[in-house]
Amino acid sequence: MPEKTFARSATTPGTNTVGSVRMSEVLGALSQALDITEGQPAGHSARSCAIGMRLAQETGLPTDQQSSLFYALLMKDAGCSSNSAKVCALFGHNDIVIKRDGKTVDTDSLKAMVGYISRNLAPDGSYLTRAKMFKQFIGNGADIGRLLTKTRCERGAEIARKLDFTEDTATAVHSLDEHWDGGGHPDGLKGEEIPLLGRYLGLAQCVDFYRNAAGIDGMYEAIEDRAGRWFDPDLVIALQAIRNDTSFWESLTTKRPESLVRSYEPEDRVKIATDARIDSVAEAFAQVIDAKSPYTATHSAGVAEIAVGIGKVQGLTPKEINDLNRAGLLHDIGKLGVPNTILDKPGKLSSDEWKVMREHARYSEEILNQVSVFRPIAQIAGRHHERLDGSGYHRGIRGDQMTQLEMILQVADVAEALAADRPYREGMSVDRVLEIVDSEAGTKLDPGSVEALRVYLDSVQPVTRASLAA
Repeated sequence: MPEKTFARSATTPGTNTVGSVRMSEVLGALSQALDITEGQPAGHSARSCAIGMRLAQETGLPTDQQSSLFYALLMKDAGCSSNSAKVCALFGHNDIVIKRDGKTVDTDSLKAMVGYISRNLAPDGSYLTRAKMFKQFIGNGADIGRLLTKTRCERGAEIARKLDFTEDTATAVHSLDEHWDGGGHPDGLKGEEIPLLGRYLGLAQCVDFYRNAAGIDGMYEAIEDRAGRWFDPDLVIALQAIRNDTSFWESLTTKRPESLVRSYEPEDRVKIATDARIDSVAEAFAQVIDAKSPYTATHSAGVAEIAVGIGKVQGLTPKEINDLNRAGLLHDIGKLGVPNTILDKPGKLSSDEWKVMREHARYSEEILNQVSVFRPIAQIAGRHHERLDGSGYHRGIRGDQMTQLEMILQVADVAEALAADRPYREGMSVDRVLEIVDSEAGTKLDPGSVEALRVYLDSVQPVTRASLAA
């Protein structure tokens, strides 16, 4: 997997407190995690937001609809991880590469589709395997595409509703991949049947795809070719009207794409990131994270629950408990950048695959450091695989360099992971989980946190102990 870089927020650490931070800042920074899941350069969602909102200005979209559009653009890929495992299984290849390559393919062209499938179908497989898979795709390609898009769009709309955005925002996310001629997914809507804001989303994201791939001129050529096929012709006319807006196109080349977002947010509709909203964002992104693999369906929520339980046994303050909860929910956000060929591999990882897997902890820390309200938990989350004896990753630090919250999260992560099914083994019983963590207490895991885990599980049985083993 290529090296990931995340644009650092312009906000100075410590200058923002809850009550002054906008939701747009939080979502604009976290959207970089969605970008890497889709195989896009960091900042794709932010740039799409700027493009879509610039089109909204050009077309005179009413302010209330602009607000709904603004959040739909930022959250358009919220469902992106939900089809990653299926994409990987169907193609027998790296899901991130498959998604990246597919963004600029003209799906109306048989030649283009055959080329795309041929490039990405089980590249390491035998001729016979590839031939069988290719036959399946040719015969069922439309149904496969509809199924994958339906899963993605429904999950994205569900998350938009969870974050209490308008129904217009949710339906726009749901209709992201519909085409003007009725050939899109998931519902095959045609023309004005497609929700208006969904039409903006579909065009804005493709403008950024093609601008990155072919420059401004190449982008306009591709978009104009698809006017009336994929895109609302009136929106393409609006796009043509801003072709000579040099300052706008140059603004998209910034090294801090998240900085674009604030200038396009309708000022009379600003949403402030209250504690409740921040918790909702953490819970929503935990769902995005866990949807990446069928083996982690509730992992993040489970780790957060166990960590909070351990923390309460140890008498932590309400703020520390809150930090543990958020860190537990978001500790694996870096796994969105790990291909499912690695996450779901049934056998032992190769040395190269293991290097990629180990990087997810660093990615988690870097992503969370971009968000002022999550910066206090970034290090806690990023150290969930460190160990007392220095054998962990990604920094390889020892116990005397760790905080209590970091050590609690490490124990919670191990306990939940051992109890869950994995591609290479079945989940373990609670007694077996406790036996293993006990064996590592004092060498790899904090003894106090291990003992608190036992006390916590004993105090909530049989419900939690049974759910842990489920």
